[in-house]
Amino acid sequence: MENQTTDTSQDLGQLQLDLIKKRKSPVAFSDKEVTKDQLEQLFEAARWAASCFNEQPWRFVVATRDQGDHYKKVLNGIHPHNQTWAQNAPVLMLTFAKKTFDKNGKPNMHSWHDLGLAVGNMSAQATAMGLYVHQMAGIVRENILNDFDIPDDYDVVSGIAIGYKLDIEDVPEDLIARETKERTRKPLNEIVFDNEWSESSF
Repeated sequence: MENQTTDTSQDLGQLQLDLIKKRKSPVAFSDKEVTKDQLEQLFEAARWAASCFNEQPWRFVVATRDQGDHYKKVLNGIHPHNQTWAQNAPVLMLTFAKKTFDKNGKPNMHSWHDLGLAVGNMSAQATAMGLYVHQMAGIVRENILNDFDIPDDYDVVSGIAIGYKLDIEDVPEDLIARETKERTRKPLNEIVFDNEWSESSF
């Protein structure tokens, strides 16, 4: 029984790792609707992320295509270079991180890190649901601050597009190269060190 339990745990662990490896940031989105229930699941995953002192400093402004002017306002906060493809996503959002701790008012140097954990949870949940999340550093902070009443105690951090990936045969010619580009990662021995910097047993 113990061996069976261990094997099951290993199988589940591999499934989770495979799911993480499957995550991708597409630039060609289908117009298929993402439902409110699906969005709630994504935000629920984000809500349970770890954070320093459990401050949960992340905030999101979300817009679905059917929200018209609100969607356009969120899109206006995204850099024009990214707008060319992001405008096709059924869901757009902007992310924010609280600059200070609620508990003592001191600067929270980890708020961006914690926001990243929340979005990481969201990305994993999206992948499990057959959805795709594309995070963007390319935003226009001035537009976001002008268009939304953002409290002074929050940093504008990133933009996000969410939706279903477009079938490859339907991807516009100008996006084919980006959509089919090979996904690569640095090997473990370049990022994990043991006794000395740059020395690794992996």
